Amino acid sequence: MAPCLRARLPVYFFHGQKSGVRFVHSPPNLPLPPAILSLAPEHERETRAWLTSFRTAAAVPKSLVELSFSRSSGPGGQNVNKLSTKVTARCPVDAPWIPLWARDSLMRSPYYVKSTHSLLMTSSTSRSQAANVDDVLVKLHALVADSAASLIAKSPTQEQRKRVASLQKADNARRRVQKTKRSAAKTSRSRKDWD
Repeated sequence: MAPCLRARLPVYFFHGQKSGVRFVHSPPNLPLPPAILSLAPEHERETRAWLTSFRTAAAVPKSLVELSFSRSSGPGGQNVNKLSTKVTARCPVDAPWIPLWARDSLMRSPYYVKSTHSLLMTSSTSRSQAANVDDVLVKLHALVADSAASLIAKSPTQEQRKRVASLQKADNARRRVQKTKRSAAKTSRSRKDWD
């Protein structure tokens, strides 16, 4: 019988933790972000491509976070006193699937726990533990995606540039017409030849 995977490959992920110094493979279903510390316009295409592929995953895999369960308040009647349906997910901010440029933004979020340098999210919306697990993983995915997307600069397309130029031209023409009307009104008031 072959030894377990953990014994043969000590640097793989196990419950969101790394057991070695480096990571051998990319997380399942999540693309690794480009190694960009601060965003610049030349990195926009690469970061947008990563964000698009990251958003298609729709949730963080369970293997990349540490999940804990506890008793939940809320719906369920006497069931809440018997079953641990509340789910708490903890994920280190320096996980390799979290982009470097989004880490500062995530550390300013209310979900950041400074003592453990991790993100902590909970879910107790459902009476089912499995539904709460899915919910917390989707919420964590959305938090990382939104943080990363908010920092990616949007450069305008050629069509948008043309539209802005035409709007500025129209605004200048409208302003010029108003100025000439106002000027004509003032000059008509200043004439002293009252008949």
